[in-house]
Amino acid sequence: MQRALLFLILGAIAAAGVLYGLRQAQRSSQAAVASLLPRETVVLAHLPDFNGTVDEWHRSDIYRMYQEPAVQEFLKKPSSRFSQNQSPSSAFHEIEELNAKDAFVALTSMGNDTPRIVAGFRYHCRQDVANRILDNWTAKMDQAKREVVQYQQHQITLFNQPAFSLALVQDQNWVFASNDLEELKAVVDRADGRMKDPKTLLNADESYRESVGAMPSRYAFLLYVQPKTISEKLTAARAALGAPVTADQRTLMEQIRGICATTRFDAGKIHDVVFIGMPRQDQNGELARHTADLGTRGTFLYTASLMNFSNQFALFSQGAGTNIFGAGLQKVTSGLAAAGITANDWNFAFDAEVGMVGDWPEDVHWPTLIAGCGIKDRARATKIVGVLARAIDEDGEWQETDQNGVHYWSMTTTPTALAIRPVIGLSNRLLVAGLDNRSVEAAMQRNEKPTSEFANSDTYKRAARSLPAPTNFFAYFDPGLLYSRLDATLRPLLFMGAAFMPAMNDYVDLEKLPAAEVITRHLSPIVSSQRYAGKGYIAESIGPITLNQSGIGIGLLVGFSALRNQQFWGGLGGFGFPAKVHPPKQPAPGRGRGKGLKNPMGASPQPSPTGTP
Repeated sequence: MQRALLFLILGAIAAAGVLYGLRQAQRSSQAAVASLLPRETVVLAHLPDFNGTVDEWHRSDIYRMYQEPAVQEFLKKPSSRFSQNQSPSSAFHEIEELNAKDAFVALTSMGNDTPRIVAGFRYHCRQDVANRILDNWTAKMDQAKREVVQYQQHQITLFNQPAFSLALVQDQNWVFASNDLEELKAVVDRADGRMKDPKTLLNADESYRESVGAMPSRYAFLLYVQPKTISEKLTAARAALGAPVTADQRTLMEQIRGICATTRFDAGKIHDVVFIGMPRQDQNGELARHTADLGTRGTFLYTASLMNFSNQFALFSQGAGTNIFGAGLQKVTSGLAAAGITANDWNFAFDAEVGMVGDWPEDVHWPTLIAGCGIKDRARATKIVGVLARAIDEDGEWQETDQNGVHYWSMTTTPTALAIRPVIGLSNRLLVAGLDNRSVEAAMQRNEKPTSEFANSDTYKRAARSLPAPTNFFAYFDPGLLYSRLDATLRPLLFMGAAFMPAMNDYVDLEKLPAAEVITRHLSPIVSSQRYAGKGYIAESIGPITLNQSGIGIGLLVGFSALRNQQFWGGLGGFGFPAKVHPPKQPAPGRGRGKGLKNPMGASPQPSPTGTP
């Protein structure tokens, strides 16, 4: 028994030593790359271990979902439409052969609007393998004019084309490339130890050390940004476009010392950490996440954040020409000013914490989305909501009613397929805004219950504990629940669409669409938490994919959809149609009952041409 215990202790010590060694090795790896770059480096992307990252990716939840037999069977038909020359490049497998370590790309300078870029990696394979792969890469640049430059016992190969130039060199087991010959020579000097002054190196920069020091010691990918140069370029660009940055915005950008982000794999999940080095901003209150009580067992999205209303008012007060949100926000600003409402009125009326809940019960076809905020002073809050309702849509007709101690504002709109009807409910404790009566009233009723199906669920609690407690922002997203609801709603529609559009069957075989549970068993909740720690803000996210990656994916999808929409309307224009058809604006129909909302702007609502809807 004692011998077994001894072996167990020795094994634990050995495991701890290996883990410590790996962490120290990665720290040394990152420091080695920083020692190759100048102190004024603007952007650095670092991939410590290409093969190791690929191995971890193959053990991730998303890749396991992709490898499901049902998913592979479904993807056969669409993937067969791609020809061999559209398949992933063999360069990926060549990098695996090289066993590349410490791959990096850096933007070292943006002087005279000419970016200087340098990249490199270390190969850990036989020299003949490295020579074969590198020769294969350079052979593909057969259209470029070649020139060999001798520098410090190294041969630098220049590839010159009208559009760009590239300098390439091998230094021991390093391979470096740059679009600037002098920049490449400086990297070679640092690699060979000829630059003796350590103060000129990136790892001597205080902002860089502070940013990287806030990152985990183990990561699959790191991105560092020195914002000073970029913010100066953005400020100049906005000024050239006639939208100069305000003094408050400029001060905020100048306060950011450095930005760093890492991604790593954690037990099959992806874990992002983002650090923004800056002083702590003023905030009112602490993030208690009370609005989680508004959720149900069908909640797939929950966010909570602290709002500094003083900052929001400063943003609103910009002139119409410089306001990035345009005339719509300017109308709100004018309405608040006309009613004499100030930032202090907001702070006295509402809690600083604002929550948002996305809910999709099993017995409805589409999800609902509501926003909630705690109330400090009901009288002030009532005045502010009345002004906002009128200012947001001065042509709309709002109905005011009271029910069970809650005051409701309901906007009357012309019937649409989605039946969107903005509703705001206000009680002594809570404000809730949504797009239909049912969701807002149900949220108000849940707020009166002592327990919450969502906030007290094991799934939510376990996910929330996976990250440090937030102080500024928190988000929870359940992609598995959302996918199951989408599958139940859209699957019949897809089959119906295939019946009316047989051409769809040339691309996908809907009969092989995987069952929802095949997908959802790999989709655990995504959580994001932001807090202030040390000398900056740290935002973390973990899940099968992270909140950052979800946002990037949604952004790309929205951008692609907008492009397709523009092409569609542009195509109609080519056939003689206008670029877009805007129906004439009609006055909103009146309700003909209840207490109409007085227009604080002084304009009287237009009478309904039809009476009641």
